[in-house]
Amino acid sequence: MSGFKKNLYPISIFFSIYKNWQLILQVTIQDVVGRYQGSFFGLAWSFFHPLLMLLVYTFVFSVVFQAKWGGAEQDKSQFALMLFVGLIVHAMFSEVLNRSPGIILSNVNYVKKVVFPLEILSVSALLASLFHCLISLFVLLVAIYVVNGSVHLTAPLVIVVLFPLAVLALGCSWVLSSLGVYVRDIGQAVGIMTSVLLFLAPIFFPLNAMPQEYRAVIMLNPLTFVIEQCREVLIWGRMPDWYGLGIYFCMAFLVFFVGFYWFQKTRKGFADVL
Repeated sequence: MSGFKKNLYPISIFFSIYKNWQLILQVTIQDVVGRYQGSFFGLAWSFFHPLLMLLVYTFVFSVVFQAKWGGAEQDKSQFALMLFVGLIVHAMFSEVLNRSPGIILSNVNYVKKVVFPLEILSVSALLASLFHCLISLFVLLVAIYVVNGSVHLTAPLVIVVLFPLAVLALGCSWVLSSLGVYVRDIGQAVGIMTSVLLFLAPIFFPLNAMPQEYRAVIMLNPLTFVIEQCREVLIWGRMPDWYGLGIYFCMAFLVFFVGFYWFQKTRKGFADVL
């Protein structure tokens, strides 16, 4: 059996990650550092950006629109915490998706190297996104401690909750990075899609505030369940829905394997198109 057919097996991605982990780490570091290269504050922008967005959204929704979480009388700091959780989840997922259509296009020199494992470019993009996500989570935990005086013991479980979303994001990234080579408009469409996901997720409002007839649409958003479970473990100090996480995990891995198979199947034409 040819090496290419072997590379189509879903299990081969794990061997590729294990074999090329040093290369993945190197590309990820270059990605993170290069993003802020030449700027005065450097990596500090990883802290400033989520904080600035949090302040803007909190002011607009809690001050201008007088938004309340579930109608309860809560101070603006508590509303900000609920908002920040949703923004962190959306930022992690949308950053991977928005970058994916241009991953291959911006690394044409790698395409011409037959031995270079192109599939790791999406892995590096995901790791870079997770790096910024962890920084935002650290800022959130500090804010929770300042507002509430303590951090719940369930807080570390947020990593478990986010893991299947990261798996889903990687599978989607492989599909989008491949489509971005053949259909250049896909990048614009993804940008619109991630904006839609932002407002069709319970980020600025609680899920129970949505009318029952529209709630099914919100639940179809892949961010909804993860956002709700992150709030459970971070804000409310409750255990996540393990059964729901198990189902979400299985579906995420299905997308993961399909995405990898699609990428490996279509990568043969990259060099011809580029």
